Amino acid sequence: MKQYVVDAFANKLFEGNPAAVCVMEKWPDDELMQAITTENNLSETAFTVKEKSGYRLRWFTPGGEIDLCGHATLATAFVLMNYVDTSVSEVHFQTLSGELIVNRKDDLYEMDFPSYHLKPIEVTDQMEQIIGYRPTEAWMDRDLVCVLEQEEQVKAANPDLEKAKLLPGLLLHITARSKGYDCVSRSFAPKLNVAEDPVCGSGHCHIAPLWADKSGKKELVARQASRRGGTLYCQVDNGRVKLAGKAALFSICEIFLPEGCEHKER
Repeated sequence: MKQYVVDAFANKLFEGNPAAVCVMEKWPDDELMQAITTENNLSETAFTVKEKSGYRLRWFTPGGEIDLCGHATLATAFVLMNYVDTSVSEVHFQTLSGELIVNRKDDLYEMDFPSYHLKPIEVTDQMEQIIGYRPTEAWMDRDLVCVLEQEEQVKAANPDLEKAKLLPGLLLHITARSKGYDCVSRSFAPKLNVAEDPVCGSGHCHIAPLWADKSGKKELVARQASRRGGTLYCQVDNGRVKLAGKAALFSICEIFLPEGCEHKER
């Protein structure tokens, strides 16, 4: 099986969020996809198969399959447009979150995602103890979003990830207003066996609508302040979030599948 590793939301190599991408002729067993993902030990491995005029796309973390992943979607579109079918500038994906469309605009790859609908929840002492700073606000949908008072707190935070598993939500995002960007954030996913997600696209389907409502702006430039870092160009409108970013190819390799595993690569 051929596998690509792509740094997504990256202006250059060794920035952004690396994702593995496997482009296949047919679906292997879920157990094999999970084993490949665990072996890769990246936050996400994407698997895609061509179906009719588009592709079906699935995302796996070391902790299991998830319903939405932005950076691995960007990485998959980057691979398809540059290494599988260089004639296309738009790709349609069928996913657990419905149809997702990625368009290439010069060196940016723009994704159209559903927006999460955040509801305010009570800020607790437990959140403060786990994050190390007391949030000024807390919001919930699939993930927990905690708003901090200062950008420097987001950058300096060292959450207790084992205790973070006790918090509500699938992922934990901490975010604040930024001096150089519209917002800054970091994302943690210990429930998925991912300590910190370097750049989280699905997280910004929570974070971008939150800051759009606060600022009154539909277009935002967001910075993920992980050690690797990454920039997302966000547009929020009518319950959808468009996320755009750049990508860089790190590697192309071959996976040697277990004996007796029938599979045809693309």
